[in-house]
Amino acid sequence: MPRAGLTEARVIDEAAQMADEIGLSRLTLAALADRLGVRYPSLYKHVDGMDGLQRGIAVRAKNELAAILARATVGRARGDAIVSLSNAYRNWALQHPGRYAAAQRVPTPGDTEAEAADWASVEIIGDVLAGYALRGDDAIDATRGLRAALHGWVSLEATFVHPANIDRSFDRLVQGLATALANWADQPPEHRAQQHHPDADGTASNRPRLDA
Repeated sequence: MPRAGLTEARVIDEAAQMADEIGLSRLTLAALADRLGVRYPSLYKHVDGMDGLQRGIAVRAKNELAAILARATVGRARGDAIVSLSNAYRNWALQHPGRYAAAQRVPTPGDTEAEAADWASVEIIGDVLAGYALRGDDAIDATRGLRAALHGWVSLEATFVHPANIDRSFDRLVQGLATALANWADQPPEHRAQQHHPDADGTASNRPRLDA
């Protein structure tokens, strides 16, 4: 019988905390079992091995990040929303490095729970970008650009060695993104992608698609 009080949710929660403390790559079932005070085989009653554990952390992390971004952007629009979203994204990633690493896991096709978690943050970004009235390829390009900029920053920040103020650099990046997004749809038509998306003619949602 599983240990009383030990549930899948508690196992995932403890594993997520350990990942933040020691790094996702160093997390093992043996170390987790020791921390929980159970025998190693007992974890298999709650998670499907290491892969199942990492999937669980990824789903938890993506949903946590989406909730953080949602709270950061409620009642805000355009540049104000971009600044608040960007700061919330960066702060959460820095505070939870193990979870952030887990959040980069690509869902297995057909895993609807993991796919929904993967979409959650993209949907919030799409809602923010809706304030710029971007449609079709413009919306997808903007979503990809914003996500790439934020992910690139938090992935590289720990490697910066120049004494220049890092917060100032990040603030200038975000302000640059906000300025670019305000003029995103003004680029010449010949510079836009030619591929047609259902979103562009109003036959589907104007939010960026999941592959953005």
